Amino acid sequence: MDAPLERSRPDDDRFLTIGKIDTIDRIDEIEASDPIARFRSWYRDAEKRGARQPDAMALATVGRGGVPSLRFVLLKGADERGFVFVTDGRSRKGGELARNAHVAATFYWNATGKQVRIEGRARPVSAAESDELWRDRPRGSQLSAAASLQSALLAERAVLVRRRAELARRFRGQPVPRPDGWCGYRIVPERIELWVHRANRLHHRELFERSARGWRKTLLQP
Repeated sequence: MDAPLERSRPDDDRFLTIGKIDTIDRIDEIEASDPIARFRSWYRDAEKRGARQPDAMALATVGRGGVPSLRFVLLKGADERGFVFVTDGRSRKGGELARNAHVAATFYWNATGKQVRIEGRARPVSAAESDELWRDRPRGSQLSAAASLQSALLAERAVLVRRRAELARRFRGQPVPRPDGWCGYRIVPERIELWVHRANRLHHRELFERSARGWRKTLLQP
């Protein structure tokens, strides 16, 4: 019989103590009206606490017939304008975004026991911003992105490896150009939920909804 899976929980037991206010909670109180500022504070704390891949973001798009499609992407930036990720616009997700810009995204950091849910619309960023995002990409990742037509059928992996090697030779000693279609997208959030693990599953949930006058905060039952 297989061994049972271990139950994961935050490393710091203070997140399991009902009613205890820690340093992070006090920061949250100060920034309570701005969920994006809260996100940035939580993200920095997850990094400090050694969260694995804190920039991993589960991104859901809407496929044909309203069927959801989900995958992980990497967050490239977050500010008052929204949350940025990159992809090939010719990929499945790129096609879905072109047909329906509505998306949902989620972050979860086990190291801090916190989760952030985002709902909004994803739009391509400017060409200049996409160029900057491309320049920030490691050269090896640039070559891989340039060699791959993301989501297209592949007869055998050797074809892809050979194509990448050819590009590495072609652009030796010079910048790798950004491929057509590769770009950044910004999720402009309409709803952001902040979730904190609490003991006995009596979790703490705050919902922020954007309006013409800014963010409106309400509490949700767990």
